Amino acid sequence: MPHSHPTENRKQTVSLILGSGGARGLAHIGIIRWLEEQGYEIRFVSGSSMGALIGGVYAAGKLDEFETWFKKLSNTDILGLADIAWDRSGLIKGDKLFDALKELIGDPDIEELAIPFTAVATDIEDEKEVWLQTGSLLKAIRASISLPMIFTPYHWHDMTLIDGGVLNPMPIAPTFNHNNDLTIAVNLGGKPVFDGPSKAESEAEIDEDSWLNDITGLFNSLKEHFLSNSKEKALEKTFNLDVYEVSNKAFDSMQNTIARQKLAAYPPDITIEIPRNACGMMEFTKVNEMIQLGYRMAADTLPKETRR
Repeated sequence: MPHSHPTENRKQTVSLILGSGGARGLAHIGIIRWLEEQGYEIRFVSGSSMGALIGGVYAAGKLDEFETWFKKLSNTDILGLADIAWDRSGLIKGDKLFDALKELIGDPDIEELAIPFTAVATDIEDEKEVWLQTGSLLKAIRASISLPMIFTPYHWHDMTLIDGGVLNPMPIAPTFNHNNDLTIAVNLGGKPVFDGPSKAESEAEIDEDSWLNDITGLFNSLKEHFLSNSKEKALEKTFNLDVYEVSNKAFDSMQNTIARQKLAAYPPDITIEIPRNACGMMEFTKVNEMIQLGYRMAADTLPKETRR
């Protein structure tokens, strides 16, 4: 798509694609902030997993409230939002989190949003991606973020839906019917960045350390938070840290590979790459760092000729 140059009285319009990648998705907030400050007009958003959460909140006009709330969350607060699911389909039910989101942003229908929005989820039974473009915004987001083994699947309209990143972590196709000046995609699985001497270490070693710290810390904290004598044995059987570490590492690698394939097959006008080692998938306490990183990467990536 050729770049059209903005006039003095006209903003460039953007179709924004927000990819999946756990806590790295907090960088989406910084990218949106930068685009708004530079005078871009975001007229369509598609998102997968964390991209669906941030994109949906933005399309609902509640990004300010969400960012303020999220920045105030302590480790204890985050743990308090993790309601353990005592079954084998996932670790967290998500009811507490989405009750909090409902108080914060309400629960509008997608078709009523000021900005057209698509959340992408995966129908695990029919093995296909699902575009959620109507109905409850919160239900669409809940379906899209259902990371296997972390969140329980979401049952909606006779479908069993899990994380959109399973089949489409970079939902470019929903933008095809939107004729905006620029299509900007945010890939949360970009090349890792190394600082100084750490470059001598292998990427695998760095990623392993990050995952061991993030996942083990999360689950150990959850165990301490929820453990009771009556359920101790059941919980010990539920928490197999090795299984969760390996499965989430594998999922992250899988969705990063699929995202690269999507970008190669349907290249957007601009791709903003967030390094995949910027933070672990579960490091949600790094909200300030990730927002700042997203802001910087947007400023560094968009060429001057596309700016107002």
